[in-house]
Amino acid sequence: MAKVLILVDEGVEDREMAYPYYRLQEAGYRVEVVGPERGKTYTGGRGLPFLSDLAPDDVRVDDYAAVIVPGGKAPDHLRTIPRLVEIVREAVERGKVVAAICHGPQMLIEADVLRGRRATCAPQIKTDLKNAGALYSDEPVVVDGNLITSRFPPDLPAFGKAVVEALARVPAAAR
Repeated sequence: MAKVLILVDEGVEDREMAYPYYRLQEAGYRVEVVGPERGKTYTGGRGLPFLSDLAPDDVRVDDYAAVIVPGGKAPDHLRTIPRLVEIVREAVERGKVVAAICHGPQMLIEADVLRGRRATCAPQIKTDLKNAGALYSDEPVVVDGNLITSRFPPDLPAFGKAVVEALARVPAAAR
């Protein structure tokens, strides 16, 4: 069974964490959660608890078909953890599906993987996205090769569909 990694920290946007977590399980993927600490329960902005299965040093990028970065307040802290930024950068460089929604693209900015790539994000960070060299587009979902971005919770159906479709295009041997 192919695995997908989702990043978590305090203040994650609950819907952007829960929707892909369950949608990808429904599609047949094993979903693992990584946060700053293994075994810690992080509380989403709306109060939902999310348990981290792994710490950053437990992650081997090649074990995953995709990395998902939900938004909310979590990415602002996650981007200060070098190993988590490295995980995102490695995933992009190795052609893994990397999907970020809302404030999640802050991790893509920190990983310096947006130059010349099409992307979208929460309106509050679109200037940051542009300053990182991205070609900003105000659309529900933007797919640029292995990179998938969305704006906010109402875009979750389009985001989930794009992630599942991108994963279906990954050769079985690479999952």
